[in-house]
This record gives sequence, C-alpha cells and structure tokens, in this order.
Amino acid sequence: MRDQIIQPRTLRGFTDILPAAGRHRRRMIMAIEDVFTSFGFDPIQTPAVEYAEILRGKGGAESDKQMFEFEDQGGRAVALRFDLTVPLARFVAQHHARLTLPLRAFNIGYVWRGERPQRGRYREFLQCDADIVGDTGVTADAEILAIIQTALLRMEIGPFVIRLNNRRILNGLLENLRLGDRITAVLRALDKIDKIGPDGVVAELGEVGVSSAAVDRILAVVGCRQQTNEQTLARMAELVGASAEGEAGLAEVRQVLDLVAAATGRSDVVRFDPSIVRGLDYYTGVVFEVMHEWAPEVGSIGGGGRYDNLSGLYTTRRLPGVGGTIGVSRILSALEGLDRLPKSARQRTLVVVTQGPECDAVALAGIAAAVRATGTFDVDLFPAREAKHGAQMKYADSRGARFVLTLDPEGTVSVKDLGSGVRWSSSVAEAADLLAKLEAER
Repeated sequence: MRDQIIQPRTLRGFTDILPAAGRHRRRMIMAIEDVFTSFGFDPIQTPAVEYAEILRGKGGAESDKQMFEFEDQGGRAVALRFDLTVPLARFVAQHHARLTLPLRAFNIGYVWRGERPQRGRYREFLQCDADIVGDTGVTADAEILAIIQTALLRMEIGPFVIRLNNRRILNGLLENLRLGDRITAVLRALDKIDKIGPDGVVAELGEVGVSSAAVDRILAVVGCRQQTNEQTLARMAELVGASAEGEAGLAEVRQVLDLVAAATGRSDVVRFDPSIVRGLDYYTGVVFEVMHEWAPEVGSIGGGGRYDNLSGLYTTRRLPGVGGTIGVSRILSALEGLDRLPKSARQRTLVVVTQGPECDAVALAGIAAAVRATGTFDVDLFPAREAKHGAQMKYADSRGARFVLTLDPEGTVSVKDLGSGVRWSSSVAEAADLLAKLEAER
C-alpha cells in the first residue's frame, strides 16, 4: 500500500524563493557586496546558532520574546540569531587579538524573529550588515550612512529616505525631565509610535510613571520634524534645553549630515527625524532607519546606529562600534508587491544550447564551454536529448534567453536571436566569436 503523501507547505512567516526572485536577490547582493568592498570592508561570517546567553537580553524585552530558543542534542541552551550585530560584538570580543582594528567588516546572512508575519515582515529574512568596530567617531557614523545610501542607489530600488536621529538627544531630554532611570522604558514606548499611535505611547509612558507634562514635552520633541534639516535642528535646539548630552547629540547630527553630503555628493537623502528611536536597547548614539517612499507600509528597509557598549558584555576591552543593515527580503517583497522589479535581473545574457538525438554531445559541450569562456554569457546546455526541438525553444524563451544555439546535421551551428527572430550560421570553431560580436553590436 502506498504511503500517504505529505502535503508540501511552508511554516507561517517563512517563504521559498523561486528562480525569478532568486535572480533579483542575487543581483542586489552582488551590488551590495561591490559597494561594501569599495569602501574597504572585508567579509566575515558568524553562525546562525549561538549560545542563548550570548543573545538573550541584548536587544531588549521584545527581541527576547521573538527569539527562537531551544535545547540542542548536548543539552545546551541555544538560539537562532535575531540580528547580525549582537553576534558581531561576540565575534570581535572573541577574536580581537587576530583582527586589525578598527575592524571594517560586512556580514550577509539570515536572521530569525518570531514576530507576527505581514507584508514584508517574515520570521526568516536576509540582512546585509556593514560595521566599523574599534576606535570610532562621527566620521565612522557618517561613513556607515554613506555606504548604505550608496548601496541602495546602486541597487536601483526606487526613491528612499534615510531618517536620522541621535539617542544622546533623547537621553539629554529625559535626564532634564528627571527620567534618567526610565530611559529604556521611554525609548521602547516611543519606538512603537507608528504601531500603537500617540495615544498608545501616552498610555505606556503613564504606566512607567511619566507625568503628563513630561509626556507633552517628549511628544513635542519627537514630533518636531520640519521641512528642512536646518529648520528641524533649530527647533530641536529650542526644545531640548540646557543639556550637555542633548547638545552633544545635536552637534553629532550636524556633523554627520555634512559628512554624508560630502561623501555622497547629495544632501537630499538623509533627513533629521527626531521620531526615530530604534527599538533595540544597545544603541547609544546615532540611529537611523531607511524608508521606501513607494512602500512606506512595509516599514523600514534598513537601519542601524552606534553601539558603544555592546562588546563590553563579552570583554573588558572597550570596542565601540557603529553599523547599518540593508533588508534585502523586505525590499524584494516591497518591489514585488508594487510590480516594480526589473524585467530581467541577469548580469549576463543567457544562451541556451539545444540538443537532439543525433547531435554530437561532445561537440555541444565544447560549444557551451567556449561561449561560457568569453565571460559575456551565461550558458544553459539543455539536459534532455530526447526532448523535441520546439519544447527546447519554448524552454529557452521562458527562461529569458536571448540566443539559442543548435548544432545542425551538417555540422554547422545555427544561432537564433529570440528577440528579433534573426538567424545566423557559423562553424563550430567560430560560434563563440559570432555570439560575442552580436552581443557587442546590441
């Protein structure tokens, strides 16, 4: 008796990546890697699974609730990483003696959070992080913003804005309001303002003992964004009041804005937005989020900030850091929903080499290798010799191939341009050169 067939399905919040989306993802990752390396960053990798104590309590109560924890076969408490920053802090603390500091590193990998799935929000998603760890300052803050901006522009995702703030401004305000012992609770509430609205924030602040007058002052500060960065800076200076910490944070924002404009040649992408808080507890200075202007409903497509004390949880050596991430999974979801993905994500033109029952398989393999060796084409040698020629042509068209190569009975090679329908004939030895010439004339 035949066994019962298992229903093929994926867990809620997890998704398969089909070939078309996979090509777009690869194109984006290649662009990101190229930009990251152009800024002098080196690739690293950390494990998907860490000891639970490495991750627990580092991002805050919300991160702890969303973390996938379990016991491994050795009885150890372990967890899937919820971001790439906490593992990086552990990595630097563990290997600092073998690293050149300041470390300029990037890491591309999946992370996991058990949050409620919705459009653009998965429980498994790909992040691309760039970080500078070691002796760092405002120049490093600006460079992270510049690298994120440059990478997103290279990816050609459409219009986006980087919303910038500084935790020191908010810390200074809260200290002035004598709420220094409740900074974490206040920031966590403010970070939810887009989800629960101002009334929900007011209720949460009241629960932690913030007076109504203090609530009004806090909401006035986080809602003071003006039309230009200079106007927002001026308004913020009035609202923060006499606070050395707050004034230092404002000065850093000014410097970062100037440095990013100098590094990128653009001053219209980064905007000072006092409502940006970032929900992770480890941020200590500059914080930012990236919003896609075509799809604001998917939330941030990137973000990051300064975390000067995170590595101190794993070592006595001071290792301040700053970093940023690009959320490729969320960007792909947003562009798919908008039908804004490019028609083709191929880096090179695709050529399909067809087969027939009487074809010389050795000659076909040689033709495919010669065309591939030009470096101009991706070459797909159709694997089934028994398939009809019409089916192979349909296959080539569905894959987005430009050229189809067929070995004729006479021993010549027929080249067809699927776009124009034009055919050429060539000897086996000259087929690769003919294709390269046709591609150059395109």
